[in-house]
Amino acid sequence: MKKSLALSLLVFASILLLAAFDPTVFVEATIGEPDTLDPHLAYDTTSGEVLYNIYENLIAYKGQSVSEFEPRLATEVPTVKNGLIKDGGKTYIFPIRKGVKFHNGNPLTPEDVKYSFERGLLYDPDGGPMWMLWYAIFGFHSRDEAIEQFVGKPVSEIFDQNGQPKPEYREKLVNFYKQVIDPAIQVQGDNVVIKLKRPYAPFLNIIAQSSHWAAILDKETCVKIGLWDGKPDTWWKYKDVTKEQSPLYSYAIGTGPYKLVEWGRKQQKVILVANENYWRGPAKIKKVIIWAIPEWSTRKAMLEKGDADTIDVAIEFVDQLSSNKDIQIIRNLPTLAVTVLLFNWSVNPNSKFIGSGKLDGNGIPPNFFSDINARKAVAAAINYDALIQEVLKGSGKRVPTALPQGLLGYDPSLPLYKFNLNEVKMYLQKAWNGQAWQKGIKFSIAFNEGNTARQRVAEMIKMYMEMAAPGKVKIEVQPLQWPNFLDATQNGEIPVSINAWQADFPDPDNFIFTHYHSMGDYADRQGEAFKKFVSTPRKELGGKSLEQLIENAAAETDAQVRGKLYAQIQKFVVDNCLSVPLYQPTATYVFRTWVKGWYYNPMRPGHDFFILYKKQ
Repeated sequence: MKKSLALSLLVFASILLLAAFDPTVFVEATIGEPDTLDPHLAYDTTSGEVLYNIYENLIAYKGQSVSEFEPRLATEVPTVKNGLIKDGGKTYIFPIRKGVKFHNGNPLTPEDVKYSFERGLLYDPDGGPMWMLWYAIFGFHSRDEAIEQFVGKPVSEIFDQNGQPKPEYREKLVNFYKQVIDPAIQVQGDNVVIKLKRPYAPFLNIIAQSSHWAAILDKETCVKIGLWDGKPDTWWKYKDVTKEQSPLYSYAIGTGPYKLVEWGRKQQKVILVANENYWRGPAKIKKVIIWAIPEWSTRKAMLEKGDADTIDVAIEFVDQLSSNKDIQIIRNLPTLAVTVLLFNWSVNPNSKFIGSGKLDGNGIPPNFFSDINARKAVAAAINYDALIQEVLKGSGKRVPTALPQGLLGYDPSLPLYKFNLNEVKMYLQKAWNGQAWQKGIKFSIAFNEGNTARQRVAEMIKMYMEMAAPGKVKIEVQPLQWPNFLDATQNGEIPVSINAWQADFPDPDNFIFTHYHSMGDYADRQGEAFKKFVSTPRKELGGKSLEQLIENAAAETDAQVRGKLYAQIQKFVVDNCLSVPLYQPTATYVFRTWVKGWYYNPMRPGHDFFILYKKQ
């Protein structure tokens, strides 16, 4: 009787397990929801994962390679050999694939490709990714820089307070489109031709799949929902659209393998369904749920029960899963990424993260971290070895600057910052001519909620700075939800923040420019004083500014010369403690063992659900 009951219970449990297993549904539990679904504004991997699966680019990385490409919406990858790269590397020809349809049934046309690039270039929102296309195609760092060059006046004089062109400049701005933008991206029959101002070797990397800023939109739908109408005399009406005002903020129609069903903000859940008319054939996974679950214990339980197929896991928690035979752990994958502590040299005066905003023991002045001693005090308060060995469980390595190992210019001979409580005290005593030590300081360090490694860094700084200067330093550690963290950093409100940069394209310029140039993506987070510092000519740099050297290195075609320039740049960065590189991580992924088909590419933001299937 007992044996029969035990057998019945075992069968019942098996039935329940089989009922719970659904090979058509894939659930991913993450630590944060997207920031926006506008491909020309999104600039984070959480948003990027969603966009990667909805939209497509002209070309894609081939398998696990970061240097080989394969066709997507173009039928061929341009090369010199096939005649699709001409004019010494300044002209790229893309034959556009026929028979492809957007999710709403509209056919893909070369005009959609032209519109997609032009809308992104003309929109070019602050803090967005479009600087890469501006730089690659035109050699400028932004739309506004190009306008000023074309018109011959500062943007502040060209547009009125409502963002509309003053009457005397209206025709100039029409001609800006006709003479600058329109000739650069042309439709020639079934081809789209992109003309660069000068050869730029990483161009194909910049527009390959995973770079959602080069995703192809449906022009007809975009115009219908309120984006730029494609006319040369209206584009400026759409250039200052804010994140939530964008018609693409929570709306998406692409040609990719998945359609957006909903982005539920209250539950922080994105739901995708397979595009059954996808030109490469429908995906095996029919429904994808990407669900932001900040609490580790909840994500862990979901994976263990089979309610999630994969989860975000901080490296210190991975061993908690190692004894479960139903979970596969893939460790120590090489990344092209760095985690860096950034200082804001000119904090927004209205920031709630700087207390009183004065050097009075209850706050810090907005420009507190423009003093090198203040920066070095923080750098000395981080126990780097403990961070990597105890928090990351060895899944990371130290790097001297924001340039990861594996890219041209990486210099292992450069010194690393060291943990030293005596130096924390010494630098605090020097900061602001002794006033910081005499009067005391108070500020907040923010991190994105759910990221344990960043939390530990913030807690280290708090503990060791307060330990080195008891009663003189007060630091608050403040977790923020991912969208709020992005907003606060991009608005210049956080004095010290911890950020991770994953390569947009595998070239040193993507890291050096981003972190140390006044037009880089992190420049606004580091403030106007930082921008002035890196753009001012320096005697120790041969009379050039740091950003001039960065531009020279990006343009240099001789790899040996280029490497030497990056060594000079990085020495200046270390000497002046512009920011603090914490580690270059290695990647770890965890899945249920029933997940099949996955492979790694360090350029991919999140998962490619199209290649996955589930089998017990």
